Amino acid sequence: MATETPPPSKTQAHLPSTEEFVAVQESAEFGELRSSHRGFAFPLTFAFIAWYLLYVLLSNYAGDFMGTKLFGNINVALALGIAQFLTTFLIAWWYARHAAAKLDPKADAIKSRMEGGA
Repeated sequence: MATETPPPSKTQAHLPSTEEFVAVQESAEFGELRSSHRGFAFPLTFAFIAWYLLYVLLSNYAGDFMGTKLFGNINVALALGIAQFLTTFLIAWWYARHAAAKLDPKADAIKSRMEGGA
């Protein structure tokens, strides 16, 4: 069976020392990477949890509203429940785009510098 992955390299990869890890962790570039990740992930996580809790609270305390028929057998509760799934997939897609555009290039640069021993 043919594979497109090359065999593992026989050369020993550079293993960074503890001092190198600490230096990278304290660098401005790593700080930007961490800030970019947190600036995206934390607000979106908070917003999604608030959206989920709103759905749960409405389900528990606003039964008449949630039971309101929109069309056919579709009511507000079902529509909001499906919206929960849609927002989950939307957030995952959005994060993947954000990571590919902003996080991965910075992380790859840091990783290659650490592995290269520069």
